[in-house]
Amino acid sequence: PPSPGSPPGLAEMAAACHPPTRFHHVHGTNIRIDPSHTQATRVESFANGLCFSQEPLEPGQIFLVEIEEKELGWCGHLRVGLTAHDPGSLDVVPEYSLPDLVNMGDTWVFAITRHHNRVTPDGSEARVQGFLSDPYLLIEQVRIPRDKLVGRSRPSQYSHMLDDLYKTNVLPPTARRSRIGVLYAIRSDGMADMHIIINGEDMGPSARSLPAFRPLYAVIDVFASTKSVRVIQVEYGFPSLQTLCRLVIQKHIVHRLAIDGLDLPPLLKNFCKYE
Repeated sequence: PPSPGSPPGLAEMAAACHPPTRFHHVHGTNIRIDPSHTQATRVESFANGLCFSQEPLEPGQIFLVEIEEKELGWCGHLRVGLTAHDPGSLDVVPEYSLPDLVNMGDTWVFAITRHHNRVTPDGSEARVQGFLSDPYLLIEQVRIPRDKLVGRSRPSQYSHMLDDLYKTNVLPPTARRSRIGVLYAIRSDGMADMHIIINGEDMGPSARSLPAFRPLYAVIDVFASTKSVRVIQVEYGFPSLQTLCRLVIQKHIVHRLAIDGLDLPPLLKNFCKYE
């Protein structure tokens, strides 16, 4: 069998290909979906912002969104999860994912906060894996190139001095441009665990023993301070050669602005700085 860090074989790549993700036409009363069904915006208030994936997710398929717009004055942030309820069968879309949709049963939702999103099973300390340590996100048998999962801040002259997170180019979970996703991974006993992915990092199994034999739809609650989100299409299989080159370059610099001093073509510099 291949080692954990080795690239997947062709058979694994074929098995990992998933269809594009879109928002369902059924959604909360305050949500407006764009014609491509890839952008969801809450147009008023702070609730009635529930959205669902257009199709049930396949095992290992991530439903990933980027926070496009925030709205000041509200307490709370994006909520994500899974539900075994077919959105098309709902008589009324609940006002909230928590507690309303969860109280209907067969629904698992996680409220994203600025801090403390990582699950620590059995009271043990969760292992934190740096973004640059591996180009793949690895969960059970799921292997996804990590690069597109990570939201990026725009570089500015003093960012590297003001924000320690700038050294890894990673945003806080609730920030604009942050990328948040949900997937489920099949366990050896045939049940599934739900995982929340924040900017390329697995937060751990936020819900266990889900019925993998039932269709599971992604739940995206555009709640409170989160006003608009956009679906990000994820690439499965091998990271691109460009991405691998960027990872090598990033390992040898302190922060993105240092890339400007490298003897590289301007287009490659911009790519390495996520511009």
